[in-house]
Amino acid sequence: MHVDHLLRLDRLDLFLVWGDEALLGQEIAGVTATDLEDPARFLQPGEVVLSGLVWWNRDGAAAKTERFVSALRQAGAVALLAGEETHGHVPGELADACRRHRVPLIAVPPHTSFRAITEAVYLRQWAELNRHPASHHALPENVRLDLDRALEHRATAGELLDRAFAHLGAPACHLLTASGRTVARTGDAPRLPAREARETLGGARGTTLRIDAEGTDFDTWYLHLPEEGQVPPRVLQEIAELLGRHRRRQDGERAGRGPATGRLLEAIGTPRADPGRLQRALASCGLADRPSYTVVAAALEPDGNAGADGVAALAEALGHLPSAAFAVALGDDDAATAVLAHGDDTAHATAERLREAAGLIRSCRPGSTWHIGLSEPADANGLNTALAQARYALAGARTTGAPASRVARLRDLDGLAMLLAGVPASVRDVYRETVLGPLTRAGRGSGTMLRETLEVFLAHDCSWTRTAEALHVHVNTVHYRVERIETLTGRDLSRLDDRLDLRAALLSR
Repeated sequence: MHVDHLLRLDRLDLFLVWGDEALLGQEIAGVTATDLEDPARFLQPGEVVLSGLVWWNRDGAAAKTERFVSALRQAGAVALLAGEETHGHVPGELADACRRHRVPLIAVPPHTSFRAITEAVYLRQWAELNRHPASHHALPENVRLDLDRALEHRATAGELLDRAFAHLGAPACHLLTASGRTVARTGDAPRLPAREARETLGGARGTTLRIDAEGTDFDTWYLHLPEEGQVPPRVLQEIAELLGRHRRRQDGERAGRGPATGRLLEAIGTPRADPGRLQRALASCGLADRPSYTVVAAALEPDGNAGADGVAALAEALGHLPSAAFAVALGDDDAATAVLAHGDDTAHATAERLREAAGLIRSCRPGSTWHIGLSEPADANGLNTALAQARYALAGARTTGAPASRVARLRDLDGLAMLLAGVPASVRDVYRETVLGPLTRAGRGSGTMLRETLEVFLAHDCSWTRTAEALHVHVNTVHYRVERIETLTGRDLSRLDDRLDLRAALLSR
């Protein structure tokens, strides 16, 4: 099917805004609907792009239009079909940009639905495929048509699996993520615990096929059949391609929800949040009217917190929680941050389930460290406090010496070191310099010696004898050094409060 074939369909009532004969003769490979400002990563060469132009407005119109149309050109889109319903017309800036980038532009009137256009494209393609020899595709014709229809009608991954394998006797099959989460399975496939599924992906038994779609180390999809030889390889490949289309659409929809999640994090980050704004933000993320919420903050290192990988890792970890409803995005502190909604009986189990998932997440990238901080459960009005709690708990989880994978709640901050970890670094630096600065300035080599003595003395409960043994010096030397420390710092190490001051300063690194 070519682009100009769409214009000839009277029932669609499409209008050509711009496009020359050569461009209108391009073949259509598929259809994608998007309202992202930069949809490049979700487009495939040869597609026509349907857009309601929700992304367009007069503020910054030229820059937004240039970004959108250049993305279409770079991705190899063969035409842009722009809906007139949102703005009442196709903006002139859009026509100019399409002309510059040589992307045909077609106006879609308000009474023509995008679904009607999509169905027209795929019905024409099905008719053309029917004229090919039967050997052109491995899947039977009726199965392919059924799967394409199911995909266009937004069937779930589970429904697609069942339909794809029904004509093969419904063999057991799992659609798994890299961390072992089951996305879907055929009706006869047994349940796979995530840890077992993770091991299955790395094992030699069965057949595993990677789904070709955007994914990270944590959430890439794999089609796995425990028994080899049940399904011809070409059939499996076609099913995997179909699931890849489903995944790309799902990713596009998730990206489209990103701004709403960003607005939610902004709303809960405001100390005196507007209740109406907060409720609207929760509703836009599908999280309104829940009895309680937990805020989750996560850090993926050594890659750092920022970027898509940290957000993807946290989203995948939360996906392991049964029936979890959440929204996740990058917080203004560059940590992946999520708002997790609970039912009445699920809040208490969140930490334990996330601990199980955290190990699976880290196993997808063995050289990394993966830390999570959880707030205490809160209602909607307490989300600002919950955000501060989650960030504080994350800082505690990342304290020096913490395991490579750790989930911490606020109530887990059971030591001075973890408590201080949540204090801003700039505050810790000032406190350390104020208390221990005189030791640092004590003289070349002397400051390091006195600081080491202080650390060992406090670690041995202020025992003169054990400190001397640990440092391999005479006990009188310890007495002299401690007196020197007390003189320089103005602290008396026989007093508990002064010992705590010095211990806190040593931990403020």
